[in-house]
Amino acid sequence: MIVELFAVNCLCSAYIHLVRHHLTGPPMTHFSRLLCALGLALFAFSATAQQGPPPVTVANPVVKTIVEDDEFVGRFGARAEVQMRARVSGYLQEVHFTDGSLVEQGQLLFSIDRRQFDTALRQAQSQIDVARATFDFAEEQLERAEQLIQNGNIPQSVVDERREAFLSAQGELEQTRAALELAELDVEYSQIRAPMAGRIDQSLVDPGNLVTANDTVLTTIVSSDPIYFYFDIDERYFLAYARDARARGVSLQEGGGGLEVKVTLSDRQIPPQTGVLDFSENRLDEQTGTMRIRAVLDNPDELLTPGLFGRVNVPGSLPYEGILVPDSAIVADQNRRLVRTVDDEGNVSSLPVRPGPRIDGYRVIREGLDGSEVIVVEGIVRAREGAVVAPEMTELPPVSEN
Repeated sequence: MIVELFAVNCLCSAYIHLVRHHLTGPPMTHFSRLLCALGLALFAFSATAQQGPPPVTVANPVVKTIVEDDEFVGRFGARAEVQMRARVSGYLQEVHFTDGSLVEQGQLLFSIDRRQFDTALRQAQSQIDVARATFDFAEEQLERAEQLIQNGNIPQSVVDERREAFLSAQGELEQTRAALELAELDVEYSQIRAPMAGRIDQSLVDPGNLVTANDTVLTTIVSSDPIYFYFDIDERYFLAYARDARARGVSLQEGGGGLEVKVTLSDRQIPPQTGVLDFSENRLDEQTGTMRIRAVLDNPDELLTPGLFGRVNVPGSLPYEGILVPDSAIVADQNRRLVRTVDDEGNVSSLPVRPGPRIDGYRVIREGLDGSEVIVVEGIVRAREGAVVAPEMTELPPVSEN
């Protein structure tokens, strides 16, 4: 081998001398051109012979139990939302909260001028006093008449008249009691309190403005913990999820199957948030062919806000033994995907594969590999099919950092 390399180097030196002579001497003849071509080939052969087979890094695919994920885009929504309206009309007197703050259930938010309601309350109380006095007198008259008729001192018609007066006074007393309850409600409704805990929006009405009952929107409150995440799936995914849910002994329609999901935000520095599916619509939309699914997530630190976009990863299969390879080990050949394999002698060959989703930093191989192959993971541009390489074996970690 050393003698062959020495001969090749001599030929290369002669070729270089010939080229220099052509640059300074007469034009090249046909024989000279042939020598030039031969010199180029020998020069390339010399470089290859001196370098040897190109080095590549090879490894066995990662084989472990996995669950495939499907990714969807969705939006967060409040678990509950309330538009605050007044139940009585009047002039707004005071606002008792800070815009955008957290409020507790029952916290005082707005005050409406209650003087007119206090006056109506006192009037209703006085009417009750009058009605009670009338009722007591009518009751005494009826009792007296019932005693007298037993002795035959008064006719039956008088007893009937007094019974009618008693019943009328009784009805009047009940009516005034109902009026008193309404007056008390108006006084209570003049103090507008939070119906639930959550984050409040800004005040939409300033003190001094007239508030119309059941019409004027004062502000809104949205619940913050827990929070919902909504996304849509098509019928193909729906059938697959429903099949997997039945295999687990649950129903996708009944509480979403309780399947655990992870939601990723646009800020990559925020770790994925964990939740569970708790609801799915009872039918597919006829126009879009999709079904809305809902997940519920804990939100104790108020990190998640209604209206935020996110990407949810839903387990798309039952656990199975999966084969994973780095994305750098997959090459494209028109509409096919290939991996390069190396045998014990360093010979490179290609295997067609059907890749799946990414899990733990690797690409799932659904068809084409059984996990025993030795594949090229680095230097794949030097591992052409049919070439001979110098493999350097390495071991892929269970979870890739790439």
